[in-house]
Amino acid sequence: MTVTLEEISVARRVIEGHVLRTPMLPAPNLSALTGAEIHVKYENLQVTNSFKDRGAFVKLASLSEAERKRGIIAMSAGNHAQSVAYHAARLKIPVTIVMPANTPFVKVRATQAHGAKVLLEGETLSDAQARAEQIAEAADLTWVHPYDDVVIIAGQGTIALEMLEEVPDLDVLVAPIGGGGLIAGTAIAARGVKRAIEVIGVESRLYPSMWNALRKGNLPLGGPTLAEGIAVKSVGALTLPIVRELVADVLLVDEPHLERAVNAYLCIEKVIAEGAGAAGLAAVMAEPARFRGKKVGLILSGGNIDPRVLASIMVRELERESRIVALRLTVYDRPGVLGEVATRLGELGANILEVEHRRLFLDVPAKGAKLDVSLEVRDRAHAEAIMRALARDGYKVEMIATPAVE
Repeated sequence: MTVTLEEISVARRVIEGHVLRTPMLPAPNLSALTGAEIHVKYENLQVTNSFKDRGAFVKLASLSEAERKRGIIAMSAGNHAQSVAYHAARLKIPVTIVMPANTPFVKVRATQAHGAKVLLEGETLSDAQARAEQIAEAADLTWVHPYDDVVIIAGQGTIALEMLEEVPDLDVLVAPIGGGGLIAGTAIAARGVKRAIEVIGVESRLYPSMWNALRKGNLPLGGPTLAEGIAVKSVGALTLPIVRELVADVLLVDEPHLERAVNAYLCIEKVIAEGAGAAGLAAVMAEPARFRGKKVGLILSGGNIDPRVLASIMVRELERESRIVALRLTVYDRPGVLGEVATRLGELGANILEVEHRRLFLDVPAKGAKLDVSLEVRDRAHAEAIMRALARDGYKVEMIATPAVE
């Protein structure tokens, strides 16, 4: 191993008093949902709301006085940038962060708020990394890699030490995989403390980089994923052999399960998880038989999610549960009909969210109109009862734009 259990133990002592020891708590409601005994490590409670605080601080604390004076440089589109900037400010180290030009402004602003100089370069993380490496060489800055660094890996591994101190009889530990720093450190620490524990990694199905590397596969990579924090196209040269030796399996999760996991953390556990942070729970929800009856430790690795995206996820989950439905009614185009429909829907216990009145289309009768009505209802059975009642009233009615429950 390029990183040892002893080095992770040393890193643990380094972060003491500088990085939060986050709670590891049982989650009985998630256990009831999945059939596994779930315990959650809440790394979203770090100062920058991500586990990245650990590796960043250990790396910066390891620098010589001369290296600190010259300054550091990092590449990131999110959590690594904020953690490096935050701890650099605390240690009074000049820091430059290179981010892709299309990085959301909220993340740029959050990084700048910690005093970092932010450069927007290139369209992708790879472009940003190439530019950061050029600047590091030209300005003699210390390069702080987001995952492919033995000190960073050791820092991330401190999570597993804390988890097994809290719940020593865990059967399985599940962690998200991007470049592999978290899963590598976690696996070394967990398997070093408890050889029999099963460590499982999780990737977005749209970015199966570690899965491909382990299996010499060629699944396509790319596309808009909710788990942008682990959407990398190549894994670390240091992390890959560690994962190959110590990680039992890598699971791929699709976007609906990522959405449902984010929603479950919010609505059941009352905590905020970003897509990557919820990947472990998404895997347990996607493959419940694999984890049923086992004591499972999940790392909620981060909570930096756009509030607008979070709101959209909540509404989409209501649609999946058929608590929001859309109905299309064909009606006579005469005065008062809209009021009659609204009154009837109220009598049937539906709450109208939105109405679109369509007349000027060829699929609408010349003396008719179509109403597209979005409704809040109790469940699918309630929606179907409403449709039957409207049909008995003489309206032609169909359900639209409601996805099947996955």
